[in-house]
Amino acid sequence: MLTCCADSPIHPTTLFFSVIQLAYSTFGLTRLPFLDALDAVAKAGYSGVEISFHRDHFNPFNLQGADLDAVRARLQKAGIQPACVATASHFFTPSRPHEPSLMALDVAGRKRRIDLIKRGIRVARHLDVNLVTFGSGFLRPEHVRNPAVDPLEVLADSIHECLREIRDGEDITLLIEPEPGMVIETLDDGLALIDAVGSARFALHIDICHAYCSDVDYIAALARAAPHARYLHISDARAGWNLKIVADAEDLAFDLDFASTLVYFPDTADFLLVDRRHPFYFCDAAPGAARRQRIATLLAAAGVEQDWQQVDYPSLYAGASPLDDEIFTYLISVPRLSFDVLERARPVVAYMRGARSPVRIDKMVANTRTGMVHFHEIPGEGTLDLAASFKALNDHGFNGFGAVELYHHVASWQQALEDSYRHLAAIDQGA
Repeated sequence: MLTCCADSPIHPTTLFFSVIQLAYSTFGLTRLPFLDALDAVAKAGYSGVEISFHRDHFNPFNLQGADLDAVRARLQKAGIQPACVATASHFFTPSRPHEPSLMALDVAGRKRRIDLIKRGIRVARHLDVNLVTFGSGFLRPEHVRNPAVDPLEVLADSIHECLREIRDGEDITLLIEPEPGMVIETLDDGLALIDAVGSARFALHIDICHAYCSDVDYIAALARAAPHARYLHISDARAGWNLKIVADAEDLAFDLDFASTLVYFPDTADFLLVDRRHPFYFCDAAPGAARRQRIATLLAAAGVEQDWQQVDYPSLYAGASPLDDEIFTYLISVPRLSFDVLERARPVVAYMRGARSPVRIDKMVANTRTGMVHFHEIPGEGTLDLAASFKALNDHGFNGFGAVELYHHVASWQQALEDSYRHLAAIDQGA
């Protein structure tokens, strides 16, 4: 049961679940000066704050000891606890988040990510933080071209290298955060990786939104994972238009009840949308006889009976729109394809979603195992059952911080900060 802890030494206006303390991630507060962001979190009533790396907000390459001393002093003055150091998937190249990853086959790229995580450990040491978190990354074309290399082995080796930064007797734990589309995608994937790494200093970071996107029975998955988790991310989500992007291949199979499929043809860089209502072929020039036959074969295999339509790719709107954040978040979650292919798919997705054209799909686009959209909504504004999620975690042994992570709401940060706390407090009062 979720109850406020009357004996808590935390300020009385601060919400404290019996085993889940609320924090807020600075990743959603990048419009504020960093120290002011800490004050804003405390003022809103949270008991903790997630220290998130950011190129322009909290950049470990630019920070000196005096800067971290100032952060420590502000935390103490504000009366909030640093809950975790998040080592920022969006750090190196903002247009290509998560890259390079711990699985990068280029040693130089892999070492850049290892170095960033090690810097996270050093920041955690300076600020007396016990947890440092990161994600696995995605399969990219380099992995597809090198099937003899096991990316999970590369990932485990990289994690062991990161763990060497932790000193003997030091209470710091590294955490893996499963994320939609990544190699470590489901909570069970995370648990399997923890077993493979085999270190007491390596544990699970649960993002409840990610579980909602990746685990069909997310409440049961949360219960299974709770004993192995040290930290949470909290946000909401809702169902969307599930769309897969794949390269054309002989063994393609379709399940249109689960997801539509955008088939990419490498020889022409054209796309076929395999969808019952909208079978479209996006191309620069009219397809020849062989391509027309292939289109017919694919649509028949998917059970699409409606005639397909040709759409002139150069005519598609490719500029900025209010859909940019949604589509960007979707595209970076698609594995195995190059960023050039994903960028070429961007105007296609925008066309379907109604950027400067009629809306053909009125739901946000998703690439998940459940059809839920990996787009962090303010708690209470989606369909995720947060009360049941907290109960499953509580009942199965989770004890720690849960940080609200709303990087999609930086422009409306104050509303996101306050509305999140208000909703989560109401869950507690109704328990």
